[in-house]
Amino acid sequence: MEPMISVAQDQGRLTDRFDPRDAGRLAVLDTIRGSEGIARIDIAEATGVSPATVTSITADMLAAGLIEEILPEEKTAGSRRGRPRVLLKLRGAAHRIAGVKVTQKSVTVLVIDFEGHEIASREDPLATPRMTGQQLAATVAAAVDRTCADAGLTRHDLSAVGIGLAGQIDATRNHVYWSSSLSSRNVDLGPALAEVFPCPAFIDNDANLVAKAEHIFGMGRALTDFLVVTVEHGVGLGMMIGGKLYRGARGCGAEFGHTKVQAHGALCQCGQRGCLEAYVGDYALLREAHMSAADADHQDVTDLFAAARNGDPIATEVIDRAGNMFAMGLANLVNIFDPQLIILAGTEVAQRPMFEPWVIDKMKRLVIDVDVPLPDIKVNQWGNLMWAKGAAAYAMEQVTILTLRELGQNVA
Repeated sequence: MEPMISVAQDQGRLTDRFDPRDAGRLAVLDTIRGSEGIARIDIAEATGVSPATVTSITADMLAAGLIEEILPEEKTAGSRRGRPRVLLKLRGAAHRIAGVKVTQKSVTVLVIDFEGHEIASREDPLATPRMTGQQLAATVAAAVDRTCADAGLTRHDLSAVGIGLAGQIDATRNHVYWSSSLSSRNVDLGPALAEVFPCPAFIDNDANLVAKAEHIFGMGRALTDFLVVTVEHGVGLGMMIGGKLYRGARGCGAEFGHTKVQAHGALCQCGQRGCLEAYVGDYALLREAHMSAADADHQDVTDLFAAARNGDPIATEVIDRAGNMFAMGLANLVNIFDPQLIILAGTEVAQRPMFEPWVIDKMKRLVIDVDVPLPDIKVNQWGNLMWAKGAAAYAMEQVTILTLRELGQNVA
């Protein structure tokens, strides 16, 4: 098995604040990542970096094993003669990265190479939905071990691990203000993760990681400004502004689910009242249905959605109320941010009434009326594996920055 590029230990520190002197290296590598193979002259044109500098940067990356040269496919008989341009692409074996999605019921792990290709994946049930920080770190490490073992790897073969959790998280220091997966508030997960992983481990809000995955792999790949709204157990928001995730001054901004839609309203799992999530989240829908009908026996939201489709009046009332609240929330997002695109994401999207056309139509009626088209609104169904891919994409970005930082120091 080929050795991978080493990455310095930098546990618990987000590397978004990239050294401006190394910005050219990152721009070059991101351009290579966005192609199946690209010539040096085309990299220079795409990045604005001079051809001579591109040649120097890519020579360092080739020596470090981050990228590799490939020859284009043979020219057709009618093509021009001449030496074919050598193309550059990422070297998949440079790094192996794990992405982890933790939910109330399961932990999903995806291991990818540096090109984003899947190496192994699996989903395991959780014995308990809420844990201490040490228990969560140990649970994640065990899940990563099982997934690595499926591919003949160990956690020591990984360059980084990305972990997505619901809640308010300061990704700059791996600190969790609150999460439905943790049994207490204000948990510093950095030390616990450093104890179980020999490589850097990064955590972030799971909706942020969906936005990161959409930006690198999905619908937002060609966009700089878009929003991702997630609806599952809770309601999340990932904001990509100027090509970067927006987290807020304290690292816990974009809490769409905890915007207030009802004064002194329903109790939210965050402890406050009147949050959008307290009317739209899965737990809120089931709670409302059971409070409205003592004999309600819905085991999960799938049962509730089915009951609404079959004309059950209580289920229909609960879903209609949630849809109206969600439409109001989406309209507020459009009025405040005016994004290029809003992506609605979650598991079992096809069954979620909140994503149905009538909700989107109501949202459009609530948006300020101006004579320009509204932002596109698209629905993307994400299974837990895709959420894990978002976590892996985030860790890939971080390990890329760390690697380029080391490379810059080595050639300085």
